[in-house]
Amino acid sequence: MPPQVAVTAAGSILDKAQRLQAPAVAKYVASLRKSNPEATPAQIIEKLEKRYLTAVTGSGGAVGAAAAVPGIGTFTAIGAITGETALFIEASALLALAIAEVHGIEPHEQERRKALVLSVALGEEGVVALGKVVGSNGGALRRLAGGAIPGPNLAALNKTLTKKIINKYAVKKAPLIIGKLMPAGIGATIGAVGNRAMGKRVINNARQAFGPPPPFWVIDGELAPGPTGQLPHGNR
Repeated sequence: MPPQVAVTAAGSILDKAQRLQAPAVAKYVASLRKSNPEATPAQIIEKLEKRYLTAVTGSGGAVGAAAAVPGIGTFTAIGAITGETALFIEASALLALAIAEVHGIEPHEQERRKALVLSVALGEEGVVALGKVVGSNGGALRRLAGGAIPGPNLAALNKTLTKKIINKYAVKKAPLIIGKLMPAGIGATIGAVGNRAMGKRVINNARQAFGPPPPFWVIDGELAPGPTGQLPHGNR
């Protein structure tokens, strides 16, 4: 992926973190709770993860399919990849902020929201970078959103995370991009499988960084206890 495309993708995630305000995220989580009134926080997070994985897997397959269309092919697919990268990052942004909402965390400061979203979208790299600042990878996002990092330090952290995400989408995703441009529909399979693997890594690292979900709803005090409050390892 050309560097300028990666820069655009990084800008997209920062913009999404700013535009996706707390009321919109809260409404998204509330709609899931309304559809599943007996669900615990852990179960709602599982549903958020499944929606996220479906979204990013579908986008990967769609780009691969575009490369197989007679008379259109690779040029259309190249254009679609740019949008797909933005979708992947923006979906990760929504996942991060929605999980924070379930945990009862509402990071209002712009820089704090950026750091939270970037850390989740980066996966393990983001969690490790954040963990170095707060002292531990486990539960690092809770401490970040709760104000553990002073404002001046957040700007430096976000600069580091932004550089990492540009590198991630300019270099590490290149093999997936090549696979998606393969003809005869092969790219669709590679695209879907590749994005699913990346999505799983984002989910698993978000679990580590947020830590165990609360055993009951702390946002409005409504009890919805689960057996342990823990999410199972891996995902569906």
